Amino acid sequence: NMVPDRFRAITVDGVIDPTKWTGDGKSKDQILDDRLRSADGAYKALTEIFQRCDAAGKELCPEAGKFAADFELIAKRLRAKPIELEDASGKHYIRYSDFIGDALNRLYNPTAAAWELELVQDFLTLIEPDAAADRVATAKKRLTERGRDFPYFNDTDANSAVICTDGIHPQDASQWPALTAAADQRAPYFGRAWGWGDAACATNTWTVQDEDAYRGPFNRRTAEPVLVVGNYWDPATNYNSAVSSAALLPNSRLLSSDSWGHTAYGTSACVTGAVDQYLLTGTLPVVGTVCVGDLQPFQTQAKAKAVRGRAERAPTKLAEIAKLDPATAGDAKLLPPVVPLR
Repeated sequence: NMVPDRFRAITVDGVIDPTKWTGDGKSKDQILDDRLRSADGAYKALTEIFQRCDAAGKELCPEAGKFAADFELIAKRLRAKPIELEDASGKHYIRYSDFIGDALNRLYNPTAAAWELELVQDFLTLIEPDAAADRVATAKKRLTERGRDFPYFNDTDANSAVICTDGIHPQDASQWPALTAAADQRAPYFGRAWGWGDAACATNTWTVQDEDAYRGPFNRRTAEPVLVVGNYWDPATNYNSAVSSAALLPNSRLLSSDSWGHTAYGTSACVTGAVDQYLLTGTLPVVGTVCVGDLQPFQTQAKAKAVRGRAERAPTKLAEIAKLDPATAGDAKLLPPVVPLR
């Protein structure tokens, strides 16, 4: 929107609605996630995993019929009391916030359902009084192996610097407990997890302002099209934001994907081929295109093996790209490489 005539081709994947990101006068008493609804996207993805597990049956998903109930059982136990684990490095406490944080992190992965299933089974093992010793040892190992000698991460610093100066936020930090509790009612488990993300931005305490922060307009007609990519089950950038962002831009095209994890590029030959084709040739996918991620929850072992067994490369030559029809490339023989997840 700042330079609508200065690009040849551009695509946005993992989309945040810019009007909700920056806010306006009406949103001054709303925390950021009440506008973005990342928590809602995460909860939607989690409940979809529960439903697909039930539909798949116990042969493909051992938690069929009880996945949602077992997840809540673990959450309830951890809300009441953390689990104490001990290994060679000493005692560790796994709290409710650890469980939900781990669940959310796993939803970022294209194999989200498999990760969630493993997480729940590990925790169930630890709270079962008669669990076999080898299962307990394996569960403890997985839950205490999460790298404690990590370097300093500047995520909070960087996120706060951007979030707090880009948009409008509530005035008083004391508002966050009540606002995040309300968010957790709307989007169970994840309302608080996402809701605290802009707590540093309370305007009484974050006083630094960016005098030229760009807050719109966001609806300019660009000289060339913008390809907006949205993933149905994205736990961070809610698919609804891709829809509303595409609606804002008069010269845009929405590419949707029934895929898992954060962002869609790299989850199927369909999405990757469509994006590459547009960036290289300027040809947009057909209106209404919906891709399907190669990795879907609770696939048969044969199907999962076939997907992983494809040539692990994306089309690199223009001639190869041109052969991919984005509308039908879900079962293309070319598998894009694994893309590092943010």
